[in-house]
Amino acid sequence: MRALVTWLLLLVSLASAAAGESRLRIGAIDAVLTVPPDIARPPVALLIAGSGSTDHDGNGPQLKPATLKKLSEQLAARGIATLRYDKRGAGEWKKEFGRPEDFRFKDFVGDAAALIDYLRGSARFSHVAVVGHSEGGLVAILAAQRVPVDRLVLLATAARKQGDLLKAQLAKQLPPDKFAPIGKAIDDIMAGQIVDPPPAGLAIAPALQPAITSAFTEDPIEPMRKITGPALIIAGGRDHQLARLDFLALTTADIAAKSLWLPDMNHVLVDVTDAADDVASYNEPERPLDPDLIDAVAAFISQK
Repeated sequence: MRALVTWLLLLVSLASAAAGESRLRIGAIDAVLTVPPDIARPPVALLIAGSGSTDHDGNGPQLKPATLKKLSEQLAARGIATLRYDKRGAGEWKKEFGRPEDFRFKDFVGDAAALIDYLRGSARFSHVAVVGHSEGGLVAILAAQRVPVDRLVLLATAARKQGDLLKAQLAKQLPPDKFAPIGKAIDDIMAGQIVDPPPAGLAIAPALQPAITSAFTEDPIEPMRKITGPALIIAGGRDHQLARLDFLALTTADIAAKSLWLPDMNHVLVDVTDAADDVASYNEPERPLDPDLIDAVAAFISQK
């Protein structure tokens, strides 16, 4: 089996090398466009990264699973172009983005919408899909309210406000006495209050809290109900960051959406066996993505 996986990875690597990869600056956004060879007007997928200072490969300062890079390679091998990009704050905060304290979550949405417009306006592609991973799924849902999207794919995406999700995650990790002041501070920030000083364990500077409020309070459910085009929702049973409740809530919000539950897949879209394997996978860029996920996403994007 290991030899087979190695061979498949080699094939994908060769296909990726054959694909045309270009680094672009679109406005102030640094992006990578990958186009499969010898296909006239292929479909294209905009890949939107999850939370944190995440770059076009899906890597952050500490965790480097290369989720978007691997997804791009696999889609290119199946005849689908991709555009992936550095989020605001990845690497460094550019002066073109204004002051960090003036950032609001809608700026992430505006960036995605601008890139969708770029892809649609280029006339190089047959149709445009948007693929959001984790927090990127929320960005994708909101961007689809602003600009036309031919396909919407949500991978390991929460159905709750991010502030509520963070509280649920921390409540599982911390003893009650440690969690109580943090939970209250998150509630206060969600209510638009400034928490100064923030409690130990919640290192959000007061000047940045309005920006965090804008992210913590976005609810994906109502905009998900407004999605009218084809949608695909995929989540995994070994995702320690999300509950199956999120998957079910999203599929309920858009009853026309296709859905796929993968029991062994975790939050960075690879199959794992246990908790230790799950943690290790966040820094294993060579580990392949769940093959059923790739097949489902590629088939959904490619359909006429």
